[in-house]
Amino acid sequence: MSADALSQPPSSGGPQYLQVDREASGQRIDNFLLRHLKGVPRSHLYRVLRRGEVRVNKGRVKPEYRLRLGDEVRIPPLRLAPQGEGVALPARAGAWIEGAILYEDERVLVIDKPAGLAVHGGSGLSHGLIELLRAARPGQTLELVHRLDRDTSGCLLVSKRRSALRELHRLLREKALEKRYLALLVGRLPQAEVTVEAALRKNLLQGGERVVRVDAVEGKAARTHFRRLRSLPGATLVEARLVTGRTHQIRVHAAHLGLPLAGDEKYGDAARNRALREVGLRRLFLHAAVLGFRTGEDGPVIQVQAPLPSELEGMLARLEGQ
Repeated sequence: MSADALSQPPSSGGPQYLQVDREASGQRIDNFLLRHLKGVPRSHLYRVLRRGEVRVNKGRVKPEYRLRLGDEVRIPPLRLAPQGEGVALPARAGAWIEGAILYEDERVLVIDKPAGLAVHGGSGLSHGLIELLRAARPGQTLELVHRLDRDTSGCLLVSKRRSALRELHRLLREKALEKRYLALLVGRLPQAEVTVEAALRKNLLQGGERVVRVDAVEGKAARTHFRRLRSLPGATLVEARLVTGRTHQIRVHAAHLGLPLAGDEKYGDAARNRALREVGLRRLFLHAAVLGFRTGEDGPVIQVQAPLPSELEGMLARLEGQ
């Protein structure tokens, strides 16, 4: 059975098995299931993924697993949501979403994600930005091309066609997607430019908190280029360019330099963060400012910019005035 054959949730009679075709190849397993299993509560879907009840090639997989052509997916019997249950679009959210779109064509859109909004639901969240987008644009095939941390603002790329999603995932694998961030480091960066190459490994602490550490032995290769933009009292505004795209990469590499990001409660300097709150910093100072990509081999390079949020601009002005 191909992936296209699954248009309704499995019946309560038993599990279903399907084989991944070219259209679904490259998708994350959680996005694949959310797209195909209409009427299954999101929280229930993630729960069966965590328990290993969804199997790929007879093995357990994590939600971020990317499907490959020919994979066999086992779908267990799943509970349907009560009629009418789904993501309700909050009042005025539709207008906000349309106003936050920085770029759009027939294949993709780039939205200016605010800090504090997750890119997708799960882990106790009923919905995220992608669910709001889908609710605002019913009938469109919208998929996240990449992700931003909940506390990071800025350019987020969303595909509108499966063909565009596959092409952009190829660019991500080949490190051909340009991603540049604005970040505030706590402390002074003495060099005008510095590149950090330090392998990163994801760990889980007690309670399930996700933490990433530098680990030269078991970590995955990671590279970040920092360029100094402005020196401020006790801080440095930098442009951070990702060469690889590991979880929390900029945050961990900055801390590895001894210059953690301002407002970073996980890897940062608690005392300095308290001082920065006095000048108005209420969030992680990390903003996805520039995104460059193309949606076809012969297509033009598209570069999209997201302006620095006003709360961060104001905080910089107050810090500089000290």
